[in-house]
Amino acid sequence: MANIKSAEKRIHQSELRRNRNRAVRSRLRSAIKGYRQAADDRKAASLPATVAEIDRAVKKGVIHRNAAARYKSRLAKKSARAGAPPAR
Repeated sequence: MANIKSAEKRIHQSELRRNRNRAVRSRLRSAIKGYRQAADDRKAASLPATVAEIDRAVKKGVIHRNAAARYKSRLAKKSARAGAPPAR
């Protein structure tokens, strides 16, 4: 355990950030998984909502912008194969 007050604060801040990042990453993964599942089952799925979730994760610094571009590209390709209209 930390003895210095600033170190204690840093530990507390790190824990808060870790929990916040986990929540954002969990929402992101759930959105992507939900979209993929819906596309596989030929059900209506919202690509713009999934893309917005990816953008939100980038904005919060949870994933890198290139990773986000890769996710969006793959989802768009999947959408095109399924015959859905393109996002944005």
